[in-house]
Amino acid sequence: MKYFLIIMSLFAFVYAKEVKVEQLFSVQTVKVKEVSQAKSFKSFGFVKPDESRIYDVSPRFSGFVEVLYADKIYKEVRKGELLAKVYSPEVLKAKDDYLNTLNFASSHPNKTMLSSVKTKLSLLSIPDAEINLIEKNKNSSNFTDILSPASGYIFKKEINNNSSFMAKQKVFEIVNLDKVWVEVKIHQDQLKDLNKADRFTLSTPAYSQTFEAKKAQLYPKLDEKEEAFTLRLEVNNKEHLLMPGMYASVEMGSKQKSYLTLPATAVIRKNAKFYVFAVGEYEGEYAPVEVKVELLNPDAYIIKQGLNSGDEVVNNALFMMDSDAQINSLY
Repeated sequence: MKYFLIIMSLFAFVYAKEVKVEQLFSVQTVKVKEVSQAKSFKSFGFVKPDESRIYDVSPRFSGFVEVLYADKIYKEVRKGELLAKVYSPEVLKAKDDYLNTLNFASSHPNKTMLSSVKTKLSLLSIPDAEINLIEKNKNSSNFTDILSPASGYIFKKEINNNSSFMAKQKVFEIVNLDKVWVEVKIHQDQLKDLNKADRFTLSTPAYSQTFEAKKAQLYPKLDEKEEAFTLRLEVNNKEHLLMPGMYASVEMGSKQKSYLTLPATAVIRKNAKFYVFAVGEYEGEYAPVEVKVELLNPDAYIIKQGLNSGDEVVNNALFMMDSDAQINSLY
C-alpha cells in the first residue's frame, strides 16, 4: 500500500472545484499557431493501363503465320512495326481480283468497279503500302503483313510460329504506357475533402521522385467489401517508370489557406469528442479543454473551436491521460 501511494503521488490529481489536472513531472507544451498550408489527406492505389490506350490486333481474315516478328510477350513495338507476315487465301484472292481489275481497267476504264475492289482490300485491313505495290508492280504477293496499330508493349500474344488463326481472333494485345491510370480507394468520410482537392501527388517504393496526377473520375459505385469508392487518376508516363500493378501512395490536397493548427499529438479523442490539455494559471497546472477539430494532414489538426491563436497546450495529450482523471470522467 505504501508503494502504491508513492507511485500515485507522482501522477496528476484533480482539483474538485476548478476541475484542473496538476502534473508533478515536466511536460512539453506547444502553442496554437496560424499557418498557411494546403489541406491534404492520403490514400493508396495501384497503377493500371489506360483503357483508351489498349489495342487489340484482330485480323479480319483467317490465315497462317509465315514469319512471326513479334515473338515475345512484353516486347516493345512501334506504331506501324511489322508484327507478322501471314498467308491468307481470302486476302490473296482479293489481291488477285484487284490486280485483274487493274489490268481490265487499263483498256476498259471503269472507276466504280476499280474502287469497289480496292475498298474490299481496305476493309480487310490490308496495309496501304501493299495495295500501292500491286498498283505499281502489277503483281500481288502471296503474303500480307500485320502491322502494329500503336506504340506500346505486347501484353498478350495468342499466336506462335506456324500458327493458324481465324477471322476476328485476337492475336495480339498492345498496351501503350505513355499515360496510365492510378485507381485510388476513397472512404465515404473523405468525399467532402475530395470535392475540394485539386492537387494529387503520387509516390512509390520504387522511386524517390514523385509524380503529379490529374483527377479523372470517381466511380459511381461503392465497393461494399472495402467500404470505399474508387477514384481514377491519370498520370503522364512518357518514361514508362510506372508499370501496371505497382503500388502507389497518393496525397490529395487543396489550395493553401490559413488555419489555426496543433500537432496531432496534442489532441486526443475520447467518447467521440476531442480534447487538449491547456496550460493553467500556475506552473504545472493543466486543464482538459474540449475542442472542435478537423484533420489538416496526417500530422496536424485544424482547431475550429475552443482555442485561440497563442494558447498553450500540452504537446503529448496521451501522456496526460493519468488514471485519476479517467476515473473522475474529466474528459
